[in-house]
Amino acid sequence: MPQPSPDAPPQRFIDDYLLYLLARASHLISSEFHEQLRRRGISVPVWRVLASLVGSPGETVTGLADVCLLQQPTMTKLLDRMVRDGLVRRMQDARDRRVVRVALTARGEAISAELVQAARQHEADVLARHPEAEAMALKDLLRGIIARQARPRRA
Repeated sequence: MPQPSPDAPPQRFIDDYLLYLLARASHLISSEFHEQLRRRGISVPVWRVLASLVGSPGETVTGLADVCLLQQPTMTKLLDRMVRDGLVRRMQDARDRRVVRVALTARGEAISAELVQAARQHEADVLARHPEAEAMALKDLLRGIIARQARPRRA
C-alpha cells in the first residue's frame, strides 16, 4: 500500500474498511432507488419480496427472509399483508406438502414488471457513471463474495 504524503490528512479506518465501503456504496446507490419506490407507495421490504419472486415459481418463507434480509417473523407478517393486498399467494410445495411456497399473483407480477423496469433503468444510470469493464468486474466480484461467504465454512 502506498505511503501517504506527510501533508495528507490521516486516513480514517473506515476509508479502507471493506464492510464500511460495501455498506456506504449500497446506501448511496439504493437510497436513489428507494426514493422512487417511496413515490410509488412501495416499501423497501415489499420491493425486495417482489424482486425475489420475479422469475421464480415460488420461494419458501425462510428462503425469502434470507434473501430479503429480514427475520422470519417479520417476513411472515409482511407476507400476510402482501397476501391481503393481492400481491402474493401461498401454496403447498408440489414435492413436499409440508413446505409452503410464496409466488406472485397476476397483480404482483404486473407491479413487479413495472418496478423491475425502473430498477433496471436505475442500475443502468448508476453503471453509466463508471467504465463498463469496472462495472461488470464489480458485479462479478460481488457475486463471487456472496457465493463464497454463503458456503458453509469448515473448521
